[in-house]
Amino acid sequence: MDDIEVRELRYFLAVAEEHHFGHAAQRLGIAQPPLSRAIRQLERRLGVQLFERNRRGVSITEAGRVLKAEAEPALDTITRAVRRTRRAAAPARTLVLATKAGASHKLLLALIDAHAEEKDAAPIEVLLCEVGEQAGLLRTGAADIALMHRPFDDLAGFDTQDLLTEKQVAILPRRHPLASHKSLTLSEAQNVPDLPMARWPLLDGTYPDGPGPEVRNQAQLAQLVALGKTLLIIPASSKAWQWPEHVAVPVVDAPPVTSLLAWPSNSTSHDIASLVRTASGLSIVEQPAVTGPRGSDTGESAESAAQGNSTPSAPSARAPHCLRSSADAVPRVAGSVFAPQRITAMRSSTAGR
Repeated sequence: MDDIEVRELRYFLAVAEEHHFGHAAQRLGIAQPPLSRAIRQLERRLGVQLFERNRRGVSITEAGRVLKAEAEPALDTITRAVRRTRRAAAPARTLVLATKAGASHKLLLALIDAHAEEKDAAPIEVLLCEVGEQAGLLRTGAADIALMHRPFDDLAGFDTQDLLTEKQVAILPRRHPLASHKSLTLSEAQNVPDLPMARWPLLDGTYPDGPGPEVRNQAQLAQLVALGKTLLIIPASSKAWQWPEHVAVPVVDAPPVTSLLAWPSNSTSHDIASLVRTASGLSIVEQPAVTGPRGSDTGESAESAAQGNSTPSAPSARAPHCLRSSADAVPRVAGSVFAPQRITAMRSSTAGR
């Protein structure tokens, strides 16, 4: 059998995802006849039929489904290798950190500030993305490391370092009656007839069933909440993007969310190792959103409200290979590696830099 070309795999995946040769050709920026010829040539090389063709489009065969499952990670690996090779030859070192826009804002600031204080630390380039995109950016080499959240994000194939575990809040329109509550249960938040829960895409890109609006980014979501069209339940630290028209109410029985760093499990990058080492010693307590009747002042300080709403997390997984096999191992401390120190205190030590 002749070797399969990367170009042929890209063509195949485009047709498999579009279910139509014309649409796939448009997506690839080529004419349809060359695409059709390339797919037929690939089928001849493999000795199998990859697609059933009809007037309406194409449907993938069982052999095609197998190739699709194998080709996607293979292309990710090739793309990652090319990107990292080119970056390795660049004159300036950078560490690309992917994060969902608006998520764990204070945590991200503390991590960047602390890392900048390390000797010979590679500058961090922050790559902002939408919900669930961090895993793809890591797998294709567009990012070196990512700030992600368990249990929401796809962590398959990554090593992780837990940073912070916290409770969740419901973000409500300020004028809605539920905004006057000091707390809610999941059942109360998920069953509001005039305020259906917003629906985020699942890991496979599809949306769960439900009456709420489909959203892909926080700008959409913020507008819909402000207009009284939806509510959502998110980690307390995500309050950074709240609008004045929003109110955050703690959801007492929502499952905890852990913010963490994730990186490819086969990484041997010393720059990643350095950042993970910094993260393992970070002292962070996130301050949850505080609410009262219609968003009024409850008299409770943010610091006191934080107690019981967030807990620093001990390391949960392996550090990069270059840490596991040398004296550069991530330092471990009895119990938690975090101390009850306000994040603002850490940031103040770097002010004016």
